[in-house]
Amino acid sequence: MQKWENLAGKENQHTMHFASPQVPSERNLNKYVLYVLDKCNHLKQLQAFLLTLGHGHTPFYAFKLVRFCAVTIADFDYARFIFDHVHSPNVYLYTAMITAYASKPDHRSAILLFRTMIRRGRSKPNHFIYPQVLKSSSEISETQGTKSIHSQILRSGFGGYPIVQTALLDSYSRLCLDLGAARELFDKMSERNVVSWTAMISAYARLGQIGNAILLFEDMPERDIPSWNAVIAGCTQNGLFTEAISLLRRMIVLAGWDERPNQVTVVCALSACGHLGMLQLGKWIHGYIYRNHLGPNSFVSNGLVDMYGKCGSLKEARRVFDETSDRSLTSWNSMINSLALHGQSESAIAVFEEMIDCGGVVHPDGITFVGLLNACTHGGLVEEGCNYFISMTRDYGIEPQIEHYGCVIDLLGRAGRFKEAMEVIRRMNIEPDEVVWGSLVNGCKIHRCMDLAEFAIQRLIDIDPHNAGYVMLANIYGESGNWEEMRKVRKMLQEKGVAKMPGCSWIEIDNKVHQFYSADKMHPGTEEIYRILESLVNLY
Repeated sequence: MQKWENLAGKENQHTMHFASPQVPSERNLNKYVLYVLDKCNHLKQLQAFLLTLGHGHTPFYAFKLVRFCAVTIADFDYARFIFDHVHSPNVYLYTAMITAYASKPDHRSAILLFRTMIRRGRSKPNHFIYPQVLKSSSEISETQGTKSIHSQILRSGFGGYPIVQTALLDSYSRLCLDLGAARELFDKMSERNVVSWTAMISAYARLGQIGNAILLFEDMPERDIPSWNAVIAGCTQNGLFTEAISLLRRMIVLAGWDERPNQVTVVCALSACGHLGMLQLGKWIHGYIYRNHLGPNSFVSNGLVDMYGKCGSLKEARRVFDETSDRSLTSWNSMINSLALHGQSESAIAVFEEMIDCGGVVHPDGITFVGLLNACTHGGLVEEGCNYFISMTRDYGIEPQIEHYGCVIDLLGRAGRFKEAMEVIRRMNIEPDEVVWGSLVNGCKIHRCMDLAEFAIQRLIDIDPHNAGYVMLANIYGESGNWEEMRKVRKMLQEKGVAKMPGCSWIEIDNKVHQFYSADKMHPGTEEIYRILESLVNLY
């Protein structure tokens, strides 16, 4: 308290230009405050001025000052300083401070302040504060906390407010709680707006029920950009890349000017293009970004680098990367992984070294080292790969995850260094999975190491009896000329009903993606395709 009173004394000499010969009326004082805050200056002088008039601890003016500090100048510490010196903060002041924390984001501080409010009991929560608290609770994965807040909402009678119901719906979906309960909540909502529809679509998509998400999207009475983004992102995240592209085309055709694709939309679409190898459509989206001023920023640039990299256009990927001024860790990772994917090992390592030479502005993470290890694997750089594997823990404090072990086993297996590979597996701090054993099998296949291959395949079968390990074993026997053992394994495959997953490939023709499986006869142009294949075979 004394600290703030002292502030008034120090700043009082600077406040005369706010004062008038007479004490201003309440209405004029409000105008003074709003005018000065609108000019975004003299904050402390204004605060001292309010103190001299006896309004320094008034919740109304404290609310204005807190909002200004948090929203306009992003000084959250000073906002909390003002908040803490109000004798009895009301619900609006609590809401302003909790909203500030939720947007910072400092979700734990938001939850702690809400609990303080409940414990003191002087101010009762309203329907504006609950959405912010629910957002923070779900962001820090407080399942019990969210359920407790839900109970408070029901007890306080705010369960019927659409804004609260939508926040509950979103919170439950983020925490992967009972999706049936979330849908029941959605169906019982007194008023469903586009936000609540989008929240339910996001819930389905987040939990992998993309079919239900699409059905709900089709039933929406009206749509906005976030709703389009929710279903397009859901398709992309769940591997339905063709459907994501189709939705993007619908959005462009059907949506008005206010609902045109934004940065989130184009990044999701670029991801789908990258996975499908649709370079031409990706270039069209790049042009759309340029024409509609959606870039440049690291978010969009990263999507472009990733798309060009996956489509094999490394020159374009590097050009976009070089033009990105505010490179984030994701920017560097996208470039490293793009180069590694296409066997440009030396270039990938050079980009990593360039990142390290930036003076510690960006620090590598686990994804960075996955790219590096893959680069070393594709380039046969065994010693370099082993050194990077050691360095990630020794120099950067990054504990290896299953994907890092899979990379290093693949690296050693391809080089025929099976003793070292088995030593790495023995020392793993997590259980080896199908990727680790599968990488070892691939190495054994290259170097015809049958005994170790049989051991690794047995581990694969132990993990998943329906795994294609038997198929791999049969192929290894066939390549080594051990036909008797191959026939035994194939007979066992038939008895167990294990089927090999058919190979799949895509090709883009005239901005349309055609998908083919091994021995596929479902494509509309099957007869023509096989006829041309036969003519090609006859030529040779």
